[in-house]
Amino acid sequence: MTIGSSDAATQLAAITPPARRVPPIAPDEYAARLDRARALTAAAGAGALLVHTGASLRYFTGVPWGATERMVALLLPVAGEPVMICPRFERGSLEADLTISADLRLWEEDENPVALVADAARGMGAVAVDPLMPFAWAERLRGFGIALVDGAPAIDGCRMVKSAAELACLTEAKAMTLEVQARAAAILRPGIAASEVIRFIDAAHHAIGGGGSFFCAVQFGRATAFPHGLPGDQRLAEDELVLIDTGCRVHGYHSDITRTYAFGSVAQDIRDIWDVEHAAQAAAFAAAGPGVPCEAVDAAARVVLEGAGLGPGYRLPGLPHRTGHGIGLSIHEPANLVRGDTTPMAPGMCFSNEPMIVVPDRFGVRLEDHFHVTDTGAAWFTTPQPSIDRPFG
Repeated sequence: MTIGSSDAATQLAAITPPARRVPPIAPDEYAARLDRARALTAAAGAGALLVHTGASLRYFTGVPWGATERMVALLLPVAGEPVMICPRFERGSLEADLTISADLRLWEEDENPVALVADAARGMGAVAVDPLMPFAWAERLRGFGIALVDGAPAIDGCRMVKSAAELACLTEAKAMTLEVQARAAAILRPGIAASEVIRFIDAAHHAIGGGGSFFCAVQFGRATAFPHGLPGDQRLAEDELVLIDTGCRVHGYHSDITRTYAFGSVAQDIRDIWDVEHAAQAAAFAAAGPGVPCEAVDAAARVVLEGAGLGPGYRLPGLPHRTGHGIGLSIHEPANLVRGDTTPMAPGMCFSNEPMIVVPDRFGVRLEDHFHVTDTGAAWFTTPQPSIDRPFG
């Protein structure tokens, strides 16, 4: 689709959701996840794993709830039935979402849910605690005489490597967002407000089956120099740079794609920086593969940038943040493509690749696509942007 060649109504009417949708995660996969978590918990020297509400609870139980001030948690013994801690008044909703068999330990509003956890964990030895569990709850659990260890090795050890079913969900989400990105480019015109583009992208994500946008950033001109934009509602002018970063979810699994392109003519130095960004993204992808430390992928991108006179390190003009992050049920999750993260890549790990270049207070270029590690290297989920003038080929 050509930049600025259409209008919102035409583009929305042309969207057709996928004829065959990927299925949700099957019950036997949830069972395998629990078994894997038990093995990793035992290897960490603990007798049970305590999982907080959020993406990890969804990963192990199918319960898609966000965290609130009320404790909802999974206690997974190394040997024995899973235990769900939940407010009693939420029982019906919990049972409707729960995909595993579990012993329900329910608490009333005037009761202490941490005491329920302590009672369930009694005699199991140390408890491996989800790193996203509130500190105060963990400390109260320690007050009941329960020894605590870090649960990240067990939780991240499961979630970092995606199954074929998870890769299918991620693939569908990213394909949806790439099409939405192309249709958003088609509706651009001089004077269009960023808020109008954001509303279109949300409607397009709904129309294509992605449940609306999980997030959306639309930046024009100078605002592209700020990785997360500027306040206010900008309007697009002729001969400006456009940066759009957005994503949706399929069965909870995220897309997160950024395109940066010219609306009209832009200066040669912007084009030169775009070319360096494109080369850095390609270098990061080429460096990825099984056994490669995550930080080596970040380093590969920075070699390209520093060779062009940018940086070094995090200095500007240059790349002010990590080259990429893990993605799955959380939009940002371990491991990270950043100096100091020595996690060895393994087949099934999924990452963003976005070595953004910032030229302070003038412009920024971020090209973001995602890849998954294979047995022999890496594979793109989406085809990278071919040029500054042809964002979608």
